[in-house]
Amino acid sequence: MPPPESKRRDFRNFFQSVGYAIEGFWAALKHEPSFREDLIFVAILTPLAVILPVNAVSTAVMIASLFVIVIAELLNSAVEWTIDDISLEKRPFAKRAKDMGSAAVFIAYINCITVWGVILYSNWNRIATLEFLKWPPPFLP
Repeated sequence: MPPPESKRRDFRNFFQSVGYAIEGFWAALKHEPSFREDLIFVAILTPLAVILPVNAVSTAVMIASLFVIVIAELLNSAVEWTIDDISLEKRPFAKRAKDMGSAAVFIAYINCITVWGVILYSNWNRIATLEFLKWPPPFLP
C-alpha cells in the first residue's frame, strides 16, 4: 500500500480551513443549545474579567479558562453528532464516548471555577473596595 500523499499547504488551503472552522462555529451555534449557553456565560464573564483589578496575566488566564469551556463543548458536540450519525441505537461504547465528552465539559467548568476562585481570592482586598468602579478612573486627567 503506497503512503498517502501529503497535503500541499498554501494560502488557499489556509482560507479553506478558516472557512470550515467558521461553518463549524455557526453549525454549533444553530444546533447546540449547550454551546449557546456556554457563549452567554463567556459573554457575561469576559467583560467582568477585564474590569476586575487583577494583573494582565490573571485576566488572560481567567478569559482562557472560559474559552476552554467553549472548546470542550465543541469537541463534545462533535463526538455526540458523529456517534448519532453512525447509529441511533443504544450501544455501550457509544454511551461511554458521549459520557467522556460530557465529563470533559464538566472538568472545564471545574477548571474555570477553580481559576476564577483562586484569582478572586488572592485579589479580594482590591476587589472588595470596589475602587475599580469609581469614575473617572485615576489614569484619566
